[in-house]
Amino acid sequence: MADTTGNPTDTPAPSGSNPPPRKSSWKYIGPGIVVAATGVGAGDLVATLIAGSNFGYTLLWAAVIGCLVKIALAEAAGRWHLSTGRTLFDGWASLGRWTTWFFVVYVVIWGFVYGAAAMSSSALPLQALFPDVMDLKWWAVLCGLSGLVFVWFNKYEVFEKVMTVLVGVMFVVTVYLAIRVTPNLADAFAGLLPVLPDEKDSILNTLGLIGGVGGTITLAAYGYWVNAKGWTNTGWMKIMRLDNRVAYITTGIFVVSMLFVGAELLHSANIAIASGDKGLIQLGDILADEYGTATAKFFLIGFFATSYTSLIGVWHGVSLMFADFVERFRRKGAVTGEEVASGRREKSWPFRAYLLWLTFPPIVLLFQGQPFRLIILYGVLGAAFLPFLAGTLLWLLNSSRTPREWRNGIVSNGMLAIAGLLFLVLAVKQIWDQPWADFF
Repeated sequence: MADTTGNPTDTPAPSGSNPPPRKSSWKYIGPGIVVAATGVGAGDLVATLIAGSNFGYTLLWAAVIGCLVKIALAEAAGRWHLSTGRTLFDGWASLGRWTTWFFVVYVVIWGFVYGAAAMSSSALPLQALFPDVMDLKWWAVLCGLSGLVFVWFNKYEVFEKVMTVLVGVMFVVTVYLAIRVTPNLADAFAGLLPVLPDEKDSILNTLGLIGGVGGTITLAAYGYWVNAKGWTNTGWMKIMRLDNRVAYITTGIFVVSMLFVGAELLHSANIAIASGDKGLIQLGDILADEYGTATAKFFLIGFFATSYTSLIGVWHGVSLMFADFVERFRRKGAVTGEEVASGRREKSWPFRAYLLWLTFPPIVLLFQGQPFRLIILYGVLGAAFLPFLAGTLLWLLNSSRTPREWRNGIVSNGMLAIAGLLFLVLAVKQIWDQPWADFF
């Protein structure tokens, strides 16, 4: 992202901190790969596939804008951590007690329902690859338990390496499929022009595609991964911005590739697929018919990598955020990025308690079904989180809480304002669409 803070100068690193390099370099990137892998789940790929199948290349520009909006949000979160030395939750807490209550309710309900959804999503491609081994629910339990064990016994360094490998698998699979369907490049370039489809609710569908490109709470977790990497001061600012660009360029490649597949494979043949993760299983069957079993299995491997990175990414990143919340609540004072960088949080009891919360209670939902009222609350809280994130970042980064040289500039304020308005519209729509009559 372009310099958004008024051409600030780097401030010296605090003594004893991880010394930043003299120049930004590709070899330092890492948190961006993690946030890209976590943020792009199976649901994002299905939404992009459906957009391509319904509208061809018409909404390609919306996918690109979605990436730019998320770049602004993640950059702002990372800039807060590096410029203040404080964590994002510490910043939220400074805005009032209401932020703490929102976060607690959100993280408890969201984690409970998301855990079951992430396990099921990771299980679907495994059952398709090995249909006679075990039932879908047991594959889901295995995915959840393996994620728990992996994150429990490994620190950030190992976690990042595994995520990088899985992102490589995702990248190869999605780009291979995009090339295999032979995209019409002339139509693709035309799709970069901001044109709305001539369909009912086309504006809301377009906004939904923009808002759904890669990440919800993982955008807030980005600052924590930046700290976990050892980046704790403004000397790392240029590298963080390079890392953030890499994250959303990678995300853009994923979603544009899947839009190509939707436009060429589904739109041209007038084939509809189901929404949700099962739509990707349908795509596997279509690929098997068109290109053979090997291509279908290759795609299912990529589908698993996409889902499983979202699982272990949330298991790690949101657990870090929860541990930060508990530490600040216990201490009733400022908590710093240096503490996250030390790695002690990843071995703390709050981190591991939230890991257990993401894993074991959701297993009950896998076998008993998801309670109706809880799903509605999950949808409402999920819709409200990104307007909350955009609004609070605007507040924090334009106030005296942030050193003057690192406060928002015109571009950053504009992007965060656009993001906030976009996600507010989507939140209102999602809340409006909930079956409230059946809730009470």
